[in-house]
Amino acid sequence: MFLVVGLGNPGPDYAFNRHNVGQMVLDTLAARLGAKFSKHKANAMVSETRLGIGQDKLILAKPLSYMNTSGGPVANLAKFYGVEPSNIIVVHDELDIPAEDVRIKFSGGHAGHNGLRDIISALGSNDYIRVRVGIGRPPGSMDTADFVLKNFSATEKKELPTTLEIAADAVEAIVKDGLASAQQRFHS
Repeated sequence: MFLVVGLGNPGPDYAFNRHNVGQMVLDTLAARLGAKFSKHKANAMVSETRLGIGQDKLILAKPLSYMNTSGGPVANLAKFYGVEPSNIIVVHDELDIPAEDVRIKFSGGHAGHNGLRDIISALGSNDYIRVRVGIGRPPGSMDTADFVLKNFSATEKKELPTTLEIAADAVEAIVKDGLASAQQRFHS
């Protein structure tokens, strides 16, 4: 069983921000699988699904907390479903990767990402899988917080559906083929 978490902020004001790209990927994945989200007591929208008959169960989750407090819902869902950190896949925005690139990583630090920082703290472990969706760096001297809380530009919106599909492909590859094989595929 895998717990797949898409990071973001709750509510319509944040829905199309760069910081919400993790939740956008989960919406893409859910649409592919015909999965519907419902509210879970762990303060998240959750869908239980599978990639296909006989495949591992997937718990798709979008925390209803703000990004900086994502750890509580993730840890509570992991406990509720009995999922070890190594079977948690967190999909999130990444400033240090060029826009439209997708990278897969296991373990490591939070690199200043407050959502990851809170998840590491709540789980007591950094040994989970990350699907990192590149959003690039802020232009000029724009503040990082302002940049991640802005909607994608018109140019970025044209490429965004493709990026979301690629990130959803990465999640599927991790589940079907394993971490090493998925990394090889998406990093080459």
